Amino acid sequence: MHRRTLLAAGLTLPFVHGCSQAADVLPPSAPTQGLNAAVMDRVAARAAALPKLHAMIVARDGRRLFERVWRGPSLETPVNVKSASKSVIAAMGGIAIRQGVFDGVEQPMSAFLADRFPATPDPRLAEVTIGDLLSMQAGLGSTSGANYGAWVSSRDWVRYALARPFEAEPGGRMVYSTGTSHLTSACLTRASGRSTLALARDWLGEPLGIDIPPWPADPQGIYFGGNDMRLSPMTLLSFGELYRNDGLHQGRRILPEGWVEASWRGRGTSRWSGNPYGYGWWIRRSGRHEVFFAWGYGGQMVFVVPDLRLTVVMTSDPAPVQSRDGHVDALHALLDQGVIPAAEQGAVA
Repeated sequence: MHRRTLLAAGLTLPFVHGCSQAADVLPPSAPTQGLNAAVMDRVAARAAALPKLHAMIVARDGRRLFERVWRGPSLETPVNVKSASKSVIAAMGGIAIRQGVFDGVEQPMSAFLADRFPATPDPRLAEVTIGDLLSMQAGLGSTSGANYGAWVSSRDWVRYALARPFEAEPGGRMVYSTGTSHLTSACLTRASGRSTLALARDWLGEPLGIDIPPWPADPQGIYFGGNDMRLSPMTLLSFGELYRNDGLHQGRRILPEGWVEASWRGRGTSRWSGNPYGYGWWIRRSGRHEVFFAWGYGGQMVFVVPDLRLTVVMTSDPAPVQSRDGHVDALHALLDQGVIPAAEQGAVA
C-alpha cells in the first residue's frame, strides 16, 4: 500500500531514497543512481511556477525519489486522466490476447462489432483489426477535436464511430480519434461478456493493488474507451512501472511477453506533433534517450525513460483552454531540461 501523502497546496515533500546533496556522478562504467538534488531543486522551483501543474512524482528503479503536490488533490486521489485512458485500454487489449479473449492483433474487429456496422458498410470496415484500433490506424474519420461534441451527444457512440467515412486505409496513416479507442472497449465487452470496468479491475486493479473507480459509459453502457478514466497519480505511477518492467509486477507477468516492446514500436505518426504512436503510447527522444509516454489532455502525463530507469508522472488541471497555452510543452521541457539531467548526473548511492 502506498504511503499516504498529506500535502497542502504549495507544501513540498523532501527528497528520499538516495537523492543526496552531493553532485558527484558515478563512473561511466556504472549506471547513475538516485537524482541530483541541486538539479531537482531547480526542477521543483520551475514546476511550482506552472499554474496548471498539480502534482509530480519521479521514481527511479521503482523508488519514489521526488513527489510534490503544488495544488489540487493528493497523490492518492483519483483524477481525470483524459486521453491517458487510451494507454490503459491498450494495455487491456494486450491482456485480452494473453487471456484468450482476443485471438491477436490481427483479429478483425468485425468478429465482435459486425452487427453494429452501417446498413451498407464500407467494405474496408471488415479489414480493420484490433491492432489497427490500438495504434489509431483504423482509417476511420476522427471523432476527436471539432467532431467530439457531436459524437458524444449521439445516441450510439459505437455506431457513430463505425459510420465515419474513411480518411485513410486500414493499417495506414494514423488518424487520432477517441472513437477508435472506444471501439476497443466495445470489442473487449463483446468478446468477454463483461464490462470494461470489471475487466480493468480484474486484470489491472487486483494484480497491481490499485483502485480503479467507475468512469463514464456510453448510452449502451460501454465504458468510455479513450477518455475520462479517473486514476490517482500513484496509480499512474504503478501503471508506468508495469511498462518499465516489461509487463511484470513483483515477478508476476501481467502483460503478454513482448507486449511492451510491441507497444513502444512506432506504427503511425501524429500529424500535429510528429511523434510516433504505438499501441496506446507516444514515442519521442530526449537527447540520447528514448521516451515513451501516455498523454492526456491538459497535461496528464506518464513518462517512461527505460535506459535511465525512470518513471515520471505529472497531473494538471484538465479544464479546457481556448487555445494552445504551451503547458504540455512546458511539461516536456521540465522532463528534458530537469528530470533527465538530474538522473544523468545522479547522486552517490
